[in-house]
Amino acid sequence: MQTTGQNTTLTGRRRFWFIFTLLLGTWTMSISQSSLSTVYPTFMRDFGISASTVQWLTTGFMLTMVVMMPISPWLLNNIGFKKLFLAVLVLFDAGSIIIYFAPSFGVMMIGRLIKAAAVGVLFPSYQSILLTITPEEKRGSTMGVAGLVMGSALASGPIISGVVLKFTDWHGLFMVFITVATLLILISFATIKDVMVNKPSKLDLISIVTLLGFAGILYVVNEIGKAGVNWTYAWILLIISILAVAYFTYRQFHLETPLLELRVLKTFNYDLAIFLTAISYVALIVVTIIFPLYYQGVLKVSPFVSGMSLVPGAVLLSILNPLTGKLAEKIGYKQIMLLGMAMIVLGWLILALVNAKLNLLTMILLAALIEGGNAFVMMPAVTLGANSLPDELISHGTAVITTVRQILGSAGVAVATLVLSNVTLAQKQAGASTLAANLTGYHTVFWMMLGIEIVGLVLALLLRDGRKQA
Repeated sequence: MQTTGQNTTLTGRRRFWFIFTLLLGTWTMSISQSSLSTVYPTFMRDFGISASTVQWLTTGFMLTMVVMMPISPWLLNNIGFKKLFLAVLVLFDAGSIIIYFAPSFGVMMIGRLIKAAAVGVLFPSYQSILLTITPEEKRGSTMGVAGLVMGSALASGPIISGVVLKFTDWHGLFMVFITVATLLILISFATIKDVMVNKPSKLDLISIVTLLGFAGILYVVNEIGKAGVNWTYAWILLIISILAVAYFTYRQFHLETPLLELRVLKTFNYDLAIFLTAISYVALIVVTIIFPLYYQGVLKVSPFVSGMSLVPGAVLLSILNPLTGKLAEKIGYKQIMLLGMAMIVLGWLILALVNAKLNLLTMILLAALIEGGNAFVMMPAVTLGANSLPDELISHGTAVITTVRQILGSAGVAVATLVLSNVTLAQKQAGASTLAANLTGYHTVFWMMLGIEIVGLVLALLLRDGRKQA
């Protein structure tokens, strides 16, 4: 059994290069997740596939991530972080290589799912590692830097893919991923260390099988509003998936060494942190999906302008993340998250109350207000949630948070898109003009988001700002 210490082995330059390599790997994988949608029209043309087919590059990626996230604590406890990080990089690299040489969409899909498995393991793991190697009083600053990395990936993803596609075809984008991942593999041998004590346990295969229920639920949610859905099959799948998740939950509470320690849910502050990070993430991801539709459908700007209009908010999110971490350490996590939720609520309130068509600059500023508020909530909520747990449960805590965040974020986008399309269609059938119908659809979404974020504000008021042991 490994007995490597946590903080004593990582000081000075060794700590810097460890965190640098870890966050560069996370940044690269985040770019891979967010930048691909700009290439979809090219894939459709090159492989002769429809929009609904190419969308599986996103849907399949998301479903695979949701299944892999809860497995990450077991992997961290049994493999050792250095081996796990190298394995994740190798999987990501292999997936990119498969996509680069893919002769068909089916082969490309295999590569995409391999990459999704790597990302699903790394996203909760990197947060667990950062929280584990950092003293509690400094976790806010460290997670703020992590938030900067994720925010900058959101900002630079479309830009990087756009620049690459300007000078080469879609293969060039994956060559960038292959090159960076290969370099990271070589660097990791020298910079990544085992920083967690291994706690070997038996892998519960039944729990892994029942985890597929999460993917099933998310799949059905994402089918809502689509044409040609076989709802008999979908309802059967949903019922089976809910039963699988229920049994997974029951089993975790009754195993001596569960795959995912759900007893973390008995900690009140941690439960609030889960829903706060998820609610703030819903606001963030709805902005990145719905606002470009508003820009193009209502304001009639080009796809390029609508994409670039997201950059200011994402840049602000990146800049604020490190600052909010430091502020949380100084004035308290509850105060910071209350401020963030107030910013998010104010942004959606303005959008809901103003019935007229808003210009591009106003929409960009409101997007920045909402995304800036997210910087005060999402990573501080993860940190506060971790501070509410004993150190040995941090990996399980981050896995639960990232899984719930992914599921609720995806569900939020699906519901927002459904509301937008149905309300707009109903308005057109009632005789409203195209502009009036579109505005009514968007304002209905804005009111819905305002209600969700008010719930988040209430939850922030219920937070306790001290550490509470489970």
